[in-house]
Amino acid sequence: MSPLNITSTHPSAFLLMGIPGLEHLHVWISIPFCSAYTLALLGNFILLFIIQSDVALHEPMYIFLAMLATIDLVLSSSTLPKMLAIFWFKDREINFYACLVQMFFLHSFSIMESAVLLAMAFDRYVAICKPLHYITILTGPLITKIGLAAVTRAAALMTPLPFLLRRFHYCRGRVIAHCYCEHMAVVRLACGDTRFNNIYGIAVAMFIVILDLLFVVLSYIFILQAVLQLASQEARYKAFGTCVSHIGAILAFYTPVVISSVMHRVARQAAPHVHILLANFYLLFPPMVNPMIYGVKTKQIRERVIGRFLRKDE
Repeated sequence: MSPLNITSTHPSAFLLMGIPGLEHLHVWISIPFCSAYTLALLGNFILLFIIQSDVALHEPMYIFLAMLATIDLVLSSSTLPKMLAIFWFKDREINFYACLVQMFFLHSFSIMESAVLLAMAFDRYVAICKPLHYITILTGPLITKIGLAAVTRAAALMTPLPFLLRRFHYCRGRVIAHCYCEHMAVVRLACGDTRFNNIYGIAVAMFIVILDLLFVVLSYIFILQAVLQLASQEARYKAFGTCVSHIGAILAFYTPVVISSVMHRVARQAAPHVHILLANFYLLFPPMVNPMIYGVKTKQIRERVIGRFLRKDE
């Protein structure tokens, strides 16, 4: 066979459908999506600015919060701009390699966010259960190691995916029934034996959710035991009050994951757009609400924001 007749095993580009079945509503759907993205950008940039500019906030809790804000910015920015281009301009085409890069960032930064939420649970555990050793345990080098471990774990788990997807021949078309390049949405277009990809994707998701949530729950069991041993009700209320923001962030991140997972198994006959809207909610909700949760519930951040942006000129 002549070299000129040899075709690539993968298409040069995929076509993202957006939200199948709701194409006629894309412009209207873009309004809450764009609003949520704007709030996520504004809120997380303000958080990073406040933490970076105030030396008093250069403590472990706020460093982890800065990590969370950075991850949320990357997570939302890796998908929302292209999604809005689909809704507004019908710009559905995405280069094959750009699709793999988007998929890598989407899944790896989701794993990083789970790791940082776990690190924040460890921070609250040390602050409440071992307050006298807080500074000596959560040192700068340890925080750096935790951050590097979160990045390394995510990269190690997600790096194989693009290489696994490159080896397939995509004979089922090039239309992805989604708003972005999600791993399983791409796998569905591939021919050949995709069992390893299916098993690997499920195993990684289960490993991350179960392992991280298990350690978060264990941390809060120890925290609850320590809080209940405090002498006064006021002291107990104050100690547990420092955990409220983190519990809110945990719920904001894991609740959509659990709901989406349950829906995939319980409501398999539901319209495709139901599952896709839930998946988008998982991407949009945590980056949007995390700055609000910490801004409202964390006194130090609330006071800094009010002092810098809302204080009236005397």
